[in-house]
Amino acid sequence: MEAFLVSTGIVALGEMGDKTQLLALLLAARFRRPVPIVLGILVATLVNHALAGAVGDWIARALGPDVLRWVIGGSFIAMAVWMLIPDKIDEAEGGHQRFGVFGTTVIAFFLAEMGDKTQIATVALAARYTDLVAVVAGTTLGMMIANVPAVLLGDVVAKKVSMTLVHGIAAAIFAVLGVLTLMNVGKLF
Repeated sequence: MEAFLVSTGIVALGEMGDKTQLLALLLAARFRRPVPIVLGILVATLVNHALAGAVGDWIARALGPDVLRWVIGGSFIAMAVWMLIPDKIDEAEGGHQRFGVFGTTVIAFFLAEMGDKTQIATVALAARYTDLVAVVAGTTLGMMIANVPAVLLGDVVAKKVSMTLVHGIAAAIFAVLGVLTLMNVGKLF
């Protein structure tokens, strides 16, 4: 349960103000069809995070426990720093109409998530926790928690939530996880 809850919280906070959340806003404004957009985000996230989780699981098996602890701890601290750098969406339009709303969302989200903070966090979390399914389910839920309101409420949410505060909280959580991992603290709760 710890892997699921930590993964959900980290990704939900980390996704606030992220380029994929901006992409969700753009898709919602462009297509005005929330159901296929939300389903597209879900499918893209499940596939992307399952692949990222598999990489993290492989890393955990390939490295010895001491090296793994330093790699994961350093990764969490690096994520803390990265969280403090605001995202800008690279390509505002992201996809073509020929794939429909669902297809455009799946393709755009999958590509936008490649190398993104939340994907890297999924790799690190899967390396940190042994329950791959809980990590992928948690990171996927975190993405949905952050992006579904963006799709449904659009600009209203973006105007009322301080992204600087959200990024600061997420950075602090990543930093604490990094330090605890480097100190070889086994359980967080």
